Formats: sequence, C-alpha cells, structure tokens
Amino acid sequence: MADPRFFRVAGPFTLAQLAELSGASVAEGCDLGASFVDVAPLEQAGQDNVSFLDNRKYVGAFQASKAGLCVIAPEMADKAPEGMALLLSPDPYRAYARIAQAFYPNPAPEPWVAPTAWVDASAAVGEGCRIEPGAVIGAGARIGARCRIGANVVIGQGVVLGDDCTIGANATVSHALVGSRVNIYPGARIGQDGFGFAMGPQGHLKVPQLGRVLIGNNVEIGANTTIDRGAGPDTVIGDGSMIDNLVQIGHNVQLGRGCVIVAQVGISGSTRMGDFVAAGGQAGITGHLKIGAGAKIAAQAGVMRDIAPGETVGGAPAVPMADWLRQSAILGKMARKKS
Repeated sequence: MADPRFFRVAGPFTLAQLAELSGASVAEGCDLGASFVDVAPLEQAGQDNVSFLDNRKYVGAFQASKAGLCVIAPEMADKAPEGMALLLSPDPYRAYARIAQAFYPNPAPEPWVAPTAWVDASAAVGEGCRIEPGAVIGAGARIGARCRIGANVVIGQGVVLGDDCTIGANATVSHALVGSRVNIYPGARIGQDGFGFAMGPQGHLKVPQLGRVLIGNNVEIGANTTIDRGAGPDTVIGDGSMIDNLVQIGHNVQLGRGCVIVAQVGISGSTRMGDFVAAGGQAGITGHLKIGAGAKIAAQAGVMRDIAPGETVGGAPAVPMADWLRQSAILGKMARKKS
C-alpha cells in the first residue's frame, strides 16, 4: 500500500464501480456491492485491497494472495484462491492501471505563485497554476491552465505550455511548444542548442540552431533527459510518447505517436521514427536513419541502418533479432569449445 505521507487515496469503490472503470467483466458469483479501499501487490494485499496478475511467473504469489479482488486474464480464473473476487480482462495490467488511477487520481494543483518566483510581466499564466519558489517564467511565455511549475524551473522566452502540464524541479524548457498533459520530470533539458558544427582542421565552426522542439499531448519526459532543438527543421516528439530518464535526443529527430524510449538511449540528429517504435535501454541510434512504425530495438543495440516497419533488431551493429540470437548462440558454443 502507498505511503500516506506521499500519496492520498480516494475511494472506497464497489466491485461494480471498479468493473465499469476498468472495462473488465465480473466473474460469476462475485458480490457487486463488495467494497475495496486500496490497491496493493499480491504479496501485501488484504481482503479490502485490489491486486492484479499479468505474468505467469507470479502464479504462486497469486494463489497465495489474500487480496479480496484481483484483475486477471480469463484463462487464469481456475487458478484463483477460494473466495477471491475476480475481474476478467484480456489486458489485466491496463485494466488495473485504470483502477489504480481511480484510487490515486492526479488532483489539480493548489494555485499559488511563490514570492521568490519571477514571472515576466509579458508572460501569460493560465488559471489554477502553481509556480514554486525560484522558478523563472520568461518574456512572452504562455502557460496553460492548471500547470505545475516546480522549484527552480526555467521556462524560456516565448515558450508555450498547454493545459495540465507538470514541469519538475530544476528542469529547463526553451525554444519549445509543448502540448497539454505533458509531464517533464526533474532536471530535464528541453530546447538547448543541438550539436551542430562545421568541422575541419582549421577549427570547428558552430552552426546556429534555428529550430524548435515541438512536443505533442500526453507525453512523458524522464528526469535528466535532454532534447535538443532543431537546427532548422524542428525536433518533434509525437503525441503519447513515453521517454525514460537519461535519454539523449539530438537535433531534428522526429518521433511519431506512442514511441517508448527507455533509459540511456541516444538518438543522433535527423533520425525519424514512425509511430509506436520501442527502443530498449542503452540502445544507440545513429543519425539520418528511418525507423519504421512499430519497430522494436533491443537493449544496447547499435542501430546503423534503416529499420523496416514492424522489424525487431538487436546486437551491434543491429541485425534482425533471429540473426542476433543465432550469432550469440554460435559465439557461446565457440567460446565453450575453446575453454
């Protein structure tokens, strides 16, 4: 259960309400009026808690759980302990996420502008915003309604934030147009110069970076991630994309809708990703590539060529996943023979 010092729980909710919220169906024989007060992991849940099972590795924990209600796939129903109420869904984790959001909604911020914050007279701040101590809002910036601006955040000149955005402490945002419901976590850097130089033995001449960063709606950008502005074309982050901590996105990169970029990925300049591309942790992607929609890039892969839509690659240099697994198996056999 969540620590009440940090999280405020809503509810309780009845089984009927949770079924409606989650889109899951109620197993036969369950009491629709039964009430539940919180969500909890299988191992910690009690009779008035909701839990879930989404991975067969945890069937043992599921069968030993004291949870009063569990969200599971229909084919797991016959493995449930006696007396446990069940919500059945083909996607239990997604159904559980909706339930957890109901118990722990993201409330609107308490409106406040700290005395030590600095808001330029030409900036526009929407209704219901909270601006923490030390924050700076630059000239001509526009902040939408109900935004949270953390301590020591810098919002640069002309930046636009949509409604219901959260900018974490010490983050900086410049040269950017940001959609609504965007979370930028502490320490992130958005819109700084891209790494652009005319290089030569006589010295490296800086190329002015004249583009912007365009961030769509419902985007998350993790702590200490950096997204450089474009050199002329814009750097674009599509709607619904999720970017983990410590990611580097170079100038002119374009991410489609719903991309998932895991920690420590580096994407070099001018690479374009289609919708719903996933890149595993520490993958490196060189510049000027096209990564097709739905492609998957394994952790620590080194991508040096275009990737077709729907293709899954791994290794360095990255190759189709089946080839990488075969190569790894052969190398392992060779190493064992030598030893």
